[in-house]
Amino acid sequence: MGALVWRWALRAARPPGRSRVAVTAPRRSPGCRPAACAALSSRSSSSSTRDEVLRDKRAQILSRGLPKQKPIEGVKQVLVLASGKGGVGKSTTAVNIALALAANDSTKEVGLLDADIYGPSIPKMMNLKGNPELTPKKLMRPLKNYGIACMSMGFLIEETAPVVWRGLMVMSAVEKLLRQVDWGQLDYLVIDMPPGTGDVQLSVSQNVPIAGAVIVSTPQDIALLDARKGAEMFKKVHVPVLGLVQNMSVFQCPKCKHETHIFGAGGVRDLAKSLGLDILGDIPLHVNIREMCDSGQPVVISQPQSDAAKAYLRTAMEIVRRLPVPPA
Repeated sequence: MGALVWRWALRAARPPGRSRVAVTAPRRSPGCRPAACAALSSRSSSSSTRDEVLRDKRAQILSRGLPKQKPIEGVKQVLVLASGKGGVGKSTTAVNIALALAANDSTKEVGLLDADIYGPSIPKMMNLKGNPELTPKKLMRPLKNYGIACMSMGFLIEETAPVVWRGLMVMSAVEKLLRQVDWGQLDYLVIDMPPGTGDVQLSVSQNVPIAGAVIVSTPQDIALLDARKGAEMFKKVHVPVLGLVQNMSVFQCPKCKHETHIFGAGGVRDLAKSLGLDILGDIPLHVNIREMCDSGQPVVISQPQSDAAKAYLRTAMEIVRRLPVPPA
């Protein structure tokens, strides 16, 4: 019944020239009493008023459209790192890319936001603990290490406590991490997105002006299927996709130096070609990358001369080359 009423409302809201049923003043028949004619005229006038109200309501709904994007105060450019699938090393890449952006240009201020509410990784990888302090304006101050301002749900809950929330609560938490944080003045805010193409990705994309998105994937066919979905999602919401990062691309034996493509060879390159995107970097599968992040000393900081660190530094340079000119 509700659907039928809504369809009727849409028909009734059409402009008079296109309405299926024209509303005209009732004609007085020869035997019609004046009181009856007056009642019919009153009903016709009431129906016309309802039609006008429906038209106004429909116009208001259509004028709302998508949420209006609002910049984050003090942040010049927002860069999101995303993946369609979990377990492809996205958070490790986000941490090292943030550090590489700062290492490549010491004049730039960089922040890192952990948008993965259910499984925050940034506190451990950046060796940060504790609760954010509040400013006089009741804004949270990011925790800082290695020169990077960081904010994460992991700072607000116990390390072993699960977050058992429905979608609306998650959205509210993301909004607070974006808007109720005193980021200071940042040239880049790197957002480590959760896996998938769900509420968080859509909310951030529609509410914050994003300078560019980077898709992280391994060359494995299963990961590539979801990486494609991630890239297509950003295109649908008009977020520029800067390119793809091929993570865990090759493993080199530390003894004989033989290289093995454990997850396949060239899969991300083929995907990038089919999407008309660039490969921003190849990150090797190396035990040091994992060990250093687990210990809170990312490889870009702890081993800046290593091949792994250089791969992140080159990738960060390729990202910056593709970013639009920031606002003055």
